[in-house]
Amino acid sequence: MAGSCQRPSYCQSVTSCPCRKRAPHLIQSTEGIGAVAATTILIEMPEIEKLRKKAVASLAGVAPLTRQSGRWCGQSFVQGCRKPPRDTLYLPAIVATQYNPDLKAQYGRMKAAGKPSKVAITAILRNRPILAKTFVKENREWSEIRA
Repeated sequence: MAGSCQRPSYCQSVTSCPCRKRAPHLIQSTEGIGAVAATTILIEMPEIEKLRKKAVASLAGVAPLTRQSGRWCGQSFVQGCRKPPRDTLYLPAIVATQYNPDLKAQYGRMKAAGKPSKVAITAILRNRPILAKTFVKENREWSEIRA
């Protein structure tokens, strides 16, 4: 009987709520975000559409934290809060820097300004949960910016 035990599908549990039925599709409309990343965002951050941009980034653990004390200034870093969204969104952020035209341009501008690759990728990474929040809240899909 041990082989007959089945785990519940996380995708089904996310879409069981009528107000969230379309949310995974909206989040996946950007290049680089797949089913796993979209589901992780919705499961780990169910309150995503009710928060402000900075709060979403902080909750996902991708907001910059600066260590300062008196005159001493340390480097900024990201940490804390919910680690699974940050871990899940790291690789899609790298994919977005290669295939998403808008985010590729943002990455290129940061590199041209002399920022290290890790800092530029972290900026793109910080953008991903904020975009997900916007798509779910406004019930819209990704659309490329045409200049």
